[in-house]
Amino acid sequence: MRAVCVIGLGLIGGSVLRAAKTAGRPAWGTTASEADADGARAAGFEVLDIEPALRRAAEEDALVVVATPLTAVRAVLRQVAEHAPGAWLTDVVSVKEPVDAEVRSLLPAGRYAGGHPMAGVSSSGWSAGSGELFTGAAWAVTIEDDTTLEAWSEAARLALDCGAQVVPTSAASHDFAVARISHLPHVFAAVLAAVGADGGPLALSLAAGSFRDGTRVAGSEPELVRAMTEGNRIALLDAVDDALGRLGAARGSLASTGGLKSTVDAGHEARRTLDELAINERVRATVQLNDTALERLRELGERGSRVVALTETTAEVEIPV
Repeated sequence: MRAVCVIGLGLIGGSVLRAAKTAGRPAWGTTASEADADGARAAGFEVLDIEPALRRAAEEDALVVVATPLTAVRAVLRQVAEHAPGAWLTDVVSVKEPVDAEVRSLLPAGRYAGGHPMAGVSSSGWSAGSGELFTGAAWAVTIEDDTTLEAWSEAARLALDCGAQVVPTSAASHDFAVARISHLPHVFAAVLAAVGADGGPLALSLAAGSFRDGTRVAGSEPELVRAMTEGNRIALLDAVDDALGRLGAARGSLASTGGLKSTVDAGHEARRTLDELAINERVRATVQLNDTALERLRELGERGSRVVALTETTAEVEIPV
């Protein structure tokens, strides 16, 4: 099994290190956070300074996993370019197009496919992580026109070893999608929390399940939220415009007729569709890993399919009916 070098040992990176080691991979990490480094070492994991960690990655032909906030990616990639320029490379950053652009600029020889596990909690740091965090989760692994099958397979195998299911997609499609189902909810949670607090002590004392559920991610580290939302600005603006249009329509209806039927019904139907996805039947298909495999996998991924297993020659895909 290919060794793994994880750069950044917070919630996601720390969970990748745990899961990779549990899967039997040789694995070590590096981090700028003394607290995360101390926590990982105390738990029995090997943590090195970044230069020796990357030199070892080059020597062992390891897969380097960038698990830092988007704002730190450029500096980290400069280090990778200096010490392991031809490395197998992936990342777990929540925005993909900016990372892809940095890799193209700084590591043209890197064997790269971007990644993003759709799992997390509102707390952060090594102590918040878990080797089971990704079990059953979707994990996007990007395919661009020049992505090689070998680089994509390395990133996808790591995701599968961590217990996730792989969603093949382009960076642009990924960023458009997560703007609506991840980044916009963070913005809404922040707005909802602030509006609730403006209601004063009585409002907050009455806050129950719906308010707590709706504002959960507002408890995330603000710097991390800003990094991912601001880093996906163009796609997020489109999602915000869509949401504002719907809110405007709701306000207009409430003001004119006193009714919210259209808004509530549309939301209820959308939520029911989400719930049905979890229980609907999926069919298995086998994709041969040949010269056209990535194009086929990306098409299937963008239709909601997931890769659940890889061999040297095939990918097993679950396709929603």
